[in-house]
Amino acid sequence: MNELKFGLPKGSLEKATIELFDKSGWKIKLSSRNYFPEIDDQEMSCSICRPQEMSRYVEDGILDAGITGKDWILENESDVIVITDLVYSKVSRKPTRWVLAVPGDSPINCLEDLEGKKISTELVQFTKKYFAEKKINVDIEFSWGATEAKVVSKLADAIVEVTETESTIRAHGLKVIHELLSSNTQLIANKAAWNDPWKREKIENIALLLQGALRADNIVGLKMNVSNDNLGKIIDLLPSMNAPTVANLYQMDWCSVETVISEHEVRDLIPKLIKVGAEGIVEYALNKVIL
Repeated sequence: MNELKFGLPKGSLEKATIELFDKSGWKIKLSSRNYFPEIDDQEMSCSICRPQEMSRYVEDGILDAGITGKDWILENESDVIVITDLVYSKVSRKPTRWVLAVPGDSPINCLEDLEGKKISTELVQFTKKYFAEKKINVDIEFSWGATEAKVVSKLADAIVEVTETESTIRAHGLKVIHELLSSNTQLIANKAAWNDPWKREKIENIALLLQGALRADNIVGLKMNVSNDNLGKIIDLLPSMNAPTVANLYQMDWCSVETVISEHEVRDLIPKLIKVGAEGIVEYALNKVIL
């Protein structure tokens, strides 16, 4: 039997990734005793890997495909195929950013001010290449964690750190003076798997359903009954992805109207719909929206 070896990211994205797969149709069961979770798909096997290492495992063929950050693909200079972006995180639906930060009272205000200075970061190779391209000589030091503390304790002049909201950086009394990279989660595959017709189709199907689940995150279905006399007023109010679905009710001068809209629009929309004659309004969650 054919099998796709798939890598799931360990750490902050682990729970969100498993929830995304669950919404997409795959049940993944973690075990605290190993790094090989069960998945209810006989055509797949899963491994839990650190995002920092994922692209290397995929490139080397240890895994056929996996999920990791664009930042770690660039850091490892991995020769992999990016299938699709998957913008999700534990905090927001925005990409993460790798930023340069210094103490709030530091005289360093731009990249050029870092000439001859020490920078602490986990993203070592990318940062070295970035400053080399700018022709700015800096000393890049690998950080094993607690990177903000390195500059607070004066072990480094600046840090390059990943952030979504900058709240941790500000909490340490630091200021951001430059953004080096915007990164998001990506589904990747190695070239051998992508050139295998069966594996390629399997990966494409996974990408399709994961994107469908992400697209449904902030979208809901809305269904209601309306008399034919008020149908035009209802249609004028309803946003939709294409056009609302209208079906006649059996032996009545009424219709059932259904649409898909952003959940943020619902609270303002429902009172308006009621005023123009909508009845029996039902809002329901969606698992996937496939375009």
